[in-house]
Formats: sequence, structure tokens, C-alpha cells
Amino acid sequence: MIIVFSGCGNTAATASRLAAITGDETVRLSPAVLRAEAPVLKATGTRIVWAFPTYSWGVPPVVRRFMRRVRLDGADRLTHLMLTTCGDDIGDCAAMWRADVSARGWEPGRAFSVQMPNTYVTMPGFDVDTPAVAEAKVAAMPARVSEIAAELDRPGPDLIVRGSWPWVKTRIIYPWFVRMGMSPRPFHATERCTGCGACARRCPMANIALDADRRPRWSTECAFCLGCYHACPTGSVAYGRATRGKGQWPGIRTRHPNQHPTTEPKEC
Repeated sequence: MIIVFSGCGNTAATASRLAAITGDETVRLSPAVLRAEAPVLKATGTRIVWAFPTYSWGVPPVVRRFMRRVRLDGADRLTHLMLTTCGDDIGDCAAMWRADVSARGWEPGRAFSVQMPNTYVTMPGFDVDTPAVAEAKVAAMPARVSEIAAELDRPGPDLIVRGSWPWVKTRIIYPWFVRMGMSPRPFHATERCTGCGACARRCPMANIALDADRRPRWSTECAFCLGCYHACPTGSVAYGRATRGKGQWPGIRTRHPNQHPTTEPKEC
């Protein structure tokens, strides 16, 4: 069983490709489940793979909250594995995830990371990859996922890229980011907005609604995945001034349809 949280589509595509190889059921977490106080899910298969993007070298807060709240029937009899997508490296994200799994009394196993195109753009110095770099990452993804599929049931070390200064990134920068860098309040639509609703449709939290003038409005249940920003066809979604001059990643389906698996995760 692969439990999937994905905002911009990179993790969903990676998890779907893994499922196409292993035959695991994939379950993409719906907004209703992510926002529920006591969600219920039944574990299936021989293992549980938690698939999510790395957020500031840590586990996305929305995933951590779900892990704390969910009643996952059968989870205590299965090994839990981690599959995360990242722009470059994941710091000590695996250690954070293991602590969360262990806190539930579950058995954590190996962790795996897959480099995918950068999507984080709201801090100085952070932008999407160049087209050539993004293309190379997407092209390398299938082979990396095949490597991971062959290792899922084997003992061994994690197959991850921790990067430099992992403790500092995960233990210092991540907490700051969660407290200070994830507010949805700066999100707004510029004058280029056509009211198409692409931002609302992409949001994994159902946090965006269109008003009477078909202008998007952001509420407080934001996962800060930036899916709305990258999904906008006119580039009109902005985050204060932080996204001025920054690029967009429209996603694997748009640019690489032949490399996206045919299997789609079901929602729960």
C-alpha cells in the first residue's frame, strides 16, 4: 500500500510508477481525509509506503498531522517505508519520519528519495530548475524508481541524498520554516487572473474558493505545496512579492506525458 500526499504532482507521478512495478495499491489522500480530526484508513498489502515531497528538509506538516490522527487499521503488522521526492537533498527528513512512525507504535523500515524538479520559490535564492535540469531529473526518475522497487523488501541502508549540514537543515531551518514561512496570507491573484479555477482544482486541501467575481481566495487550511502557483496558466498566482520573476513547474503530466505512469492513485 502506498499512501500518497502530492501537491505539484511530482510525488504522485513517482508513487504511481512505483505501484506500476510492485502492484501496490496507491491511495492519494483527499482534502476531506487530510482535514479530518480522526481519519480512518485500512492498510492493505504487505507493506506501507509513505510517499510525500520533502518540505524544507523535513516531512510536510500536513502529513505529520495525518500520521498522528489516522486510525490505520492493520498498520501495526506491516513495515513502514518512506518515499520522498526532493529538489536536491532531504537532510534528516528520514529521521523525522522514523520518529513519527515509531511514536505511533509502528515499525519503520528503509527510506528512499527521488530527485525531481524544484517547486519551492518563495524564498530568496530559490527558484525552479532550468528546463535542462528539470528534464534530466524527470528522465532519471524511472530508473531510480526501478532501483527502489527492487530494494523495498530487502534489508539495507537508506537510499537517500542527505546533503550537507543535514542536522542544521532539518532541526533548525525546518522549524523556522513551519513557524514563519508557511502562512497562506500573502497568496493573491494579480490582474492577469482569468478566473479559470485551475488553482482551486490543484489544491490538495480544498483551501481555495472562487468568489462571486471568480477571484481566488485562500483560507487557512494551506499545505503550502505551491500547487496553485505552479498550476496557474497565466502566472497570476503570487505570494506577496516573493514570487516576482520566479518560474513555474507545470508538472510531469504537462511536459512529459509519455513518462507518466498509466496507473492513477485512488483517493480516500
